[in-house]
Amino acid sequence: MFSRRKILKLIAGVPAMVLVPAARAGGAPLKRPIPKTGEMLHAVGLGTWQTFDVGGDADGRAAAREVLARFVKAGGQMVDSSPMYGSSEAVVGELGAALGVETSLFLATKVWTSGREAGIRQMEESLRRMRTPTPKPRALDLMQVHNLKDVQTQLNTLREWKEQGRIRYLGVTHYLEGAYTELERLIKSEKLDFAQFNYNVLDTAAEARLLPLCAEYQTAVIVNRPFEEGDLFRKVKGRDLPKWAGEFDCDSWARFFLKFILSHPAVTCAIPATRNPDYLVDNMGAALGRMPDAAMRRRMVRHMRGL
Repeated sequence: MFSRRKILKLIAGVPAMVLVPAARAGGAPLKRPIPKTGEMLHAVGLGTWQTFDVGGDADGRAAAREVLARFVKAGGQMVDSSPMYGSSEAVVGELGAALGVETSLFLATKVWTSGREAGIRQMEESLRRMRTPTPKPRALDLMQVHNLKDVQTQLNTLREWKEQGRIRYLGVTHYLEGAYTELERLIKSEKLDFAQFNYNVLDTAAEARLLPLCAEYQTAVIVNRPFEEGDLFRKVKGRDLPKWAGEFDCDSWARFFLKFILSHPAVTCAIPATRNPDYLVDNMGAALGRMPDAAMRRRMVRHMRGL
């Protein structure tokens, strides 16, 4: 486990140090601690935007079920959703219950509305959809204020819910660099458990201040848009991986992109979204084997920018 001091030194780029352990004993997947509690999370989670919004479509639900089953089998934990993702919350809850894996999952969703009472109603519905067991409800693992909408009002409610044991952690999210200044303010002032934002090998702006700030304030980081909504794959279409990717046990572009993210020590979890079971297995493999060190991470960025 990285200490706070070590994380800050690593982020500052101390020479001759790698960002993460070179390998894990016995082929164990990379896990990262939630800084404020030390609870360990598998570093690859599962996003649900678009991919789990399948409603009653039989083929879509069958694929989502297989993805969720393989995710848990690989040790995956965090599943991230939102009430703005159509039927995704309900599909996650129903499939998790059908597979009998709901207690293995770290369930995260969001509140995305204005006003205290509207927020409470929306969160109550999210808990119902995600099927936290009754009559003694399981606390939802993480509730986040989606895209900072009415953020102060909703954070006040989230603190009350956390004190009441209805949620375990609270946080905020955004997906655009333009929100970084507000995210930084909230991380400094609100004692957040989690912050979720965009970061990838071609969108590295979070490295300047946001990721170091999360490490300093012991805020867990969830990375969204790890593949830039597919743009990274389109950029490398028809191209072979560089041979040197084997130096950090990388044999696919998905793992190349994810290992770049996971090798930053301030990152707790990345949440690629998919409804393709084979893609899910590929994504989960990014948490295995060696990770790129600081020099290799710079090489990865140069390679992608040179394409």
